[in-house]
Amino acid sequence: MNLFPFIFLSFLIHYGSSESIIHIGYQLLLAVPAEYHMGFTGKAYVLQTNQTSPNFRLALAVEAIDGKYSCSLQIFLGDVKVWDSGHYSRFYTTEKCLLELTQDGDLRLKGPKEQVGWRAGTSGQGVERLQILRTGNLVLMDSLNNIKWQSFNFPTDVMLWGQRLNVATRLTTSQSNSSFVYSFEIENKKVALCLNTDKLKYSYWEFKPSMNRNITYVKLGSKGLDLFDVKYKKIARIPSPRSHPIRFLALNNETGNLGLYYYSAEKAKFAAFFHALNSTCDLPIACGPYGICTFSNACSCIQLSTKESGGSSECTAEISGGFCSGKQAEMLELENVGSVLKDDSTRMVNISREACKNLCLQDCKCASALYFRQKSNGVQECYLYRLVLGLKQVDKGTGFSYMVKVPKGTVENNSQHNLKKWVFILVGAIDGLIILVVVGGVGYWVVQKRSPRSHSEAATS
Repeated sequence: MNLFPFIFLSFLIHYGSSESIIHIGYQLLLAVPAEYHMGFTGKAYVLQTNQTSPNFRLALAVEAIDGKYSCSLQIFLGDVKVWDSGHYSRFYTTEKCLLELTQDGDLRLKGPKEQVGWRAGTSGQGVERLQILRTGNLVLMDSLNNIKWQSFNFPTDVMLWGQRLNVATRLTTSQSNSSFVYSFEIENKKVALCLNTDKLKYSYWEFKPSMNRNITYVKLGSKGLDLFDVKYKKIARIPSPRSHPIRFLALNNETGNLGLYYYSAEKAKFAAFFHALNSTCDLPIACGPYGICTFSNACSCIQLSTKESGGSSECTAEISGGFCSGKQAEMLELENVGSVLKDDSTRMVNISREACKNLCLQDCKCASALYFRQKSNGVQECYLYRLVLGLKQVDKGTGFSYMVKVPKGTVENNSQHNLKKWVFILVGAIDGLIILVVVGGVGYWVVQKRSPRSHSEAATS
C-alpha cells in the first residue's frame, strides 16, 4: 500500500513521480485546509501517458468552490481539463481527500470518518489496476485486460479523439452560478445544441444527416465528428476546416458554443478551428432575457427600463409571466424579430398569427410566442416559450414576428402603433448611430479632400 500525505496552502501542487499504472491497495491522501481560501486549488498528479507533450495526466484535486472544498478526480490534456468526476455532482469534504483503489477493486474518493463521496462501483469484478490510455480514457481493468469501468462512459463537457457517444447521450456544461446549462445532444435524426433551464429545453443549433437517415452513434476522428448508422456505416461528418488533427470537441461554459480543437505546436496551446455558431447573435444568451441582438451585434432592450451594471446595459425582466387568459394580459408584437431558440414540442403549423397569439394568452406559463410565415410556400408556424430569450433582429420581410406577454393596458389600442414604432426605433438605434458616424466620417473626408483643390483653383484665378 502506498500512502502519500500532502499538506499544502493556496497554491498548485505538481506531484512529479506519477506512475503509469496503479494497482489495488493504492491510496493517496490530500489534506484539506481548515479555513476556506477563495481560489484555492491543490492537485497531485498520479498517472500519465507516455506521449509527446501534451500528454494525458490524472490528478487528485481539492478546489475551493462556493464556500466549501470539493474533492475530485480530474483528467488533463496538457493544461486543459477534459474530464472531472465531480462534473455532475460534487463531493464536498473537510480535513482530507482520499483516493483509494480497494483490495476488492473499487475506485473511491473518501472524506473523514470513512465517508465515501464518489465511487466507480466495481467491487468484486476482478479489477486489478487503474490506468490511463493514450486516448485519455481512464480505465479499471482485470487480469485479462477486460475493461470493467471507463471514464468514456461518463462524458462531461469534452469529447476526446476516438471517443464514441451513442444516441440519447450528451455532453453538458458544468452547473455553475448560472441558471442555464448547455448540452450537446445526440438524437435519432440529428445532433443539436440545447439550452436547459428549470426543466425546459430549447435547441439553438442542429446538424442533420441527409435523406432523413437515423443516427446510432457519433465518434470524434482526426478530420471531424463522424455520424454512423446502425450498420456502423458513416452517414455524415461535421468536418474540420484545416488539416491539423483534432484533439477534442468541447462545449463553452460561458456561451454554449461548440468547438473543435487542435494543438498548435508553434503557440504551445490548443486553439479552435471550428465553431458551430459564428455570429454573436446566434448564441442563445447573447443579450440575456428581454434583450434583442441587433445587426451590429449590439443589444437593445424591449421593455421600458434598463439598469446599468458595470458600464453595460442589462435588460430588466418585469413585464411578463404569471398572466392568465386575455383578461390579465396582452401581447406586445415585435416585427422583424426572431429567436434562435426552438422547441419542436410546441411547434404548430398552418396557424394564423392571431391564433398563435391567443394560444400564448390562454397559457399561464407562456411568456412569449414566435410567429413565422414562409414566403416561398405560405406555411405558417408558431412556437410558444416560457421565457423571453435568444431574440435577434432579422431582415425586414422575412415573415418573423415575436410576441411578448405583457400586463393588460401596456399596449393600448390607440397607441399600439406608436409603441411598436418605439420598439423598432430602440432596436435599430445603435445600428443607426453607427451608420450616421460612418456617413458623417465619409462626408468629412470628402470635404477635406476637396478643400485644397478649391483653394488651388481660387489662387489660379
